[in-house]
Amino acid sequence: MGHGPRYKVPKRRRREGKTNYYKRYKMILSGKPRFVVRRTLNYVIVQVVKAFPQGDVTIAAAHSRELMKKYGWKAPGDNTPAAYLTGLLAGLRALKAGIKYAVPDIGLHRPVKGSRVFAAIKGGIDAGLEIPHSEEVLPSEDRIRGEHIALYATKLASEDPLLYERRFSRYLKAGLNPEKLPEHFEEVKNRILEDYKEVFNK
Repeated sequence: MGHGPRYKVPKRRRREGKTNYYKRYKMILSGKPRFVVRRTLNYVIVQVVKAFPQGDVTIAAAHSRELMKKYGWKAPGDNTPAAYLTGLLAGLRALKAGIKYAVPDIGLHRPVKGSRVFAAIKGGIDAGLEIPHSEEVLPSEDRIRGEHIALYATKLASEDPLLYERRFSRYLKAGLNPEKLPEHFEEVKNRILEDYKEVFNK
């Protein structure tokens, strides 16, 4: 830890690993809404936020738990397909609120190519939001649909059924065969788009 007469103690939220104030300052200076992506242990949360002198105001938001409660999602709420769908839902709600452009805000998450935070951003882009990004960091369509999970499940089911049941217990408990995840993803995605067809089809 730093010390000495010139050492400045970082702000509390920076010490707690919650806020990068330098990045936040630059985003606020842009005057544009932020497409905020955050992950917890089991869920993905996406918000479209605008900064005002009195504080941030959330214009639109989506939580991956909603996918289960409202749209029948049976897979975990923290995987890549769930992140994409949560971003899609938040993006559609932002469009409905009149937002067309947002800058990406991944907080202190590492910008790993193809990661879940970029899957959520891809969802917002596919909803119709303009979000500055580099195509190379976004996950592939196959990964967004969960093809990699389905392939692994198929392989594991034939090679080690006991490990298969342990690894995919959350899927199986919810009544979803993980090998069918891509088809399930398309079903849930279509339900979301149907719910917001007046926005998505514009």
